[in-house]
Amino acid sequence: MKKDEADSVQWLEFIGKIGKKDITYTPMIEKENRRTPMLEKYYDKDADMSAISSKTIAVIGYGSQGRGQALNLKDSGLKVIIGLRPGKSWDLAKSEGFEVMEVADAAKKGDVIQVLIPDEHQGAVYREQIAKGLSKGKTLMFSHGFNIHFGQIVPPSDVDVVMVAPKGPGHMVRRTYTEGKGVPALIAIHQDVSGKAKKLALAYAKGIGATRAVVFETSFREETETDLFGEQAVLCGGMTSLIRAGFETLVEAGYAPEMAYLEVLHETKLIVDLIYEGGFTKMRKYISNTAQYGDLTRGPRVIGQESYLAMQEILEEIQSGTFAKEWMLENMVNRPMFTALTRDDEEHLIEEVGKEIRATMPQFKDLDK
Repeated sequence: MKKDEADSVQWLEFIGKIGKKDITYTPMIEKENRRTPMLEKYYDKDADMSAISSKTIAVIGYGSQGRGQALNLKDSGLKVIIGLRPGKSWDLAKSEGFEVMEVADAAKKGDVIQVLIPDEHQGAVYREQIAKGLSKGKTLMFSHGFNIHFGQIVPPSDVDVVMVAPKGPGHMVRRTYTEGKGVPALIAIHQDVSGKAKKLALAYAKGIGATRAVVFETSFREETETDLFGEQAVLCGGMTSLIRAGFETLVEAGYAPEMAYLEVLHETKLIVDLIYEGGFTKMRKYISNTAQYGDLTRGPRVIGQESYLAMQEILEEIQSGTFAKEWMLENMVNRPMFTALTRDDEEHLIEEVGKEIRATMPQFKDLDK
């Protein structure tokens, strides 16, 4: 056997060994059973604005989602009022051309009551201020199914209960609308007393610009459980924990914190943008062959069997209501764990180094203030 042939054989044996070492988990989804039926899709042509054009929409809350949705609805020619408690948001909403009133008054006056305040406050606000304003023929609306699905809000049986949930933050809902585009959204029907709940939900979705992109029909249960899982296991909890672990690994090994930050946090946007635009395939097309090989062979060692098991546990906690109960109890005792964990993360070295690095980059000027 020639030397180059021997080298090739040795290399292939080495590759085989690391392959066995790296790829240790068993995929949970078999190829022949990995697709469930597609969700129903809706676009501009499927939504009739007459289903909502004569109604008064009471948007409860004027935070990111409340403001974004309310402004879009108003610009779509719909009548919108804002329900708030006095404060800065009240003044802002009024300055942007809305009729603003107390939550109870808005709920009483509105034909459609869209509840866009934080999940942990919705139950109390509903019982104390919204419920008494509901009457037969009205529509109670949400952009997240948490409180309906977990029984924190139990609507009367004579109102429609629907969800229109943009898959993006409020500022993005607003920005894309002003650009003539839209953020995709989900709709779901919990109660359809009138027989017209779906038509109204689609009209509302069109009013905020979602049908310019695409609207999928789901259920309150599916939206709630998948949304919580995505946040906890991947988008927020999983991603921040992975980035922090990578940063700490490099720093503990003696590398400069600035280098660690740039490699494991700063470049995340580049990769996520590529995945967002064209999936894993596009991302791997634009990164180096070296990076792709490391991705395919080392990634499963980081997110392997233990991670799959942890994700299954997290999903089970969501499905059983364990997480919802824990979060509601946390709020009842003034959020001590939430506050402590948030403070610890804000004081982490990666945040300190990040502020210093971003301060040197013109595109981040004033964003950390």
